[in-house]
Amino acid sequence: MKLLSFRIAGREAFGAVVDDGVVDLSNWRADVRTLADYIACGAYLDAAEHVEGRPVIAALEEIEYLPVIPRAEKIVCAVRNYLDHHNEAVAAGLNRDLSEFPPIFLRVWRSQVAHNQPIVKPHCSDTLDWEGELAVIIGVGGRDIAEADAWNHVAGYSVYNDASVREWQFHAKQIAAGKNFEGTGAFGPWMVTADEIAPGRPLKLLTRLNGEVVQSSDTSHLIFSVPQLIAYASTIFTLVPGDVIVTGTPSGVGLGRKPPRYMNPGDVVEVEIESVGTLRNLVVEQD
Repeated sequence: MKLLSFRIAGREAFGAVVDDGVVDLSNWRADVRTLADYIACGAYLDAAEHVEGRPVIAALEEIEYLPVIPRAEKIVCAVRNYLDHHNEAVAAGLNRDLSEFPPIFLRVWRSQVAHNQPIVKPHCSDTLDWEGELAVIIGVGGRDIAEADAWNHVAGYSVYNDASVREWQFHAKQIAAGKNFEGTGAFGPWMVTADEIAPGRPLKLLTRLNGEVVQSSDTSHLIFSVPQLIAYASTIFTLVPGDVIVTGTPSGVGLGRKPPRYMNPGDVVEVEIESVGTLRNLVVEQD
C-alpha cells in the first residue's frame, strides 16, 4: 500500500494511493490526524482494509504533495554509507577515514520539500548538489533496538534527495550546516508499506538530472545496513513512529565530478527507487 501526506482545498490530509487517485484517511479516527499518528497506532498494517469502500477524492495530479512525514520528530541521515561514494569524496580531496560506527547527522523537518515542489538553491552558494537515497520510516518505536529485531520496527520506505550545499557542508568538521538549508531535503512522493518489500531486498536506485542518469546503484552496497542504522540510532535516542532514517547516497554526486557539477535553477532532478517510486523536483532560485 502507498500512503502519503497531501494538501487539498486548503487543508492538510493523509491517505492512500488507489488507481492513480487518493483515498482520504484523515477521518478514519478522530484522534488520528496525521500520517505519523496513523503509523503510531499501527493502522498502516491494515491500511488496505481501511481503504476498502472509501471513495477516491481526487486524482494524484489534483493534490499538493507534502513531505511523506511533514513534521517528523527526527530525520536521521547517514553519511558516506556507500563505499563508492566514500571513494569519490576522497578523490575530491575530502580525506576522511571510513568510520567504525555509522556516521550520522540530523536534518530539521523545515528543511524538507515534497514531490513536485521546488528544491531551493540559496543565494549564498553555487554548490547545490544532489544525493538520491532510500528513506526508511519507523513504525514501532523503541530504545536500544537489536539489529535482529530492527525490521519489525519499519513501517515502510520512501525516496529522499538529501540535496547538499557543499561549501557550507565543509565550513567545519560537522557537516549539518550544508544539509539543513530550507527547501533542500526532498521527500516523497509516498511511503510504500513494509509488507510490499521483503526485508533487506536490494532496491535499484537511479538519480537523473534533466533526464541524464547521474547515479545508478542499489541498496545492497550500503556499508551500514538498515538494521545497523536503526540499532545505532536507537542506542542514542528513542525512535518514535514517523521518525525517518535516510540511508546514504551512492557515487555519482556532482562534487565527485571533474570539474564538479551542481544543480542550477531550471534543472529537474529525479530520484527513482525500485518498487518505491520516483521523486521529482524542479530547482529554483531562493526568493
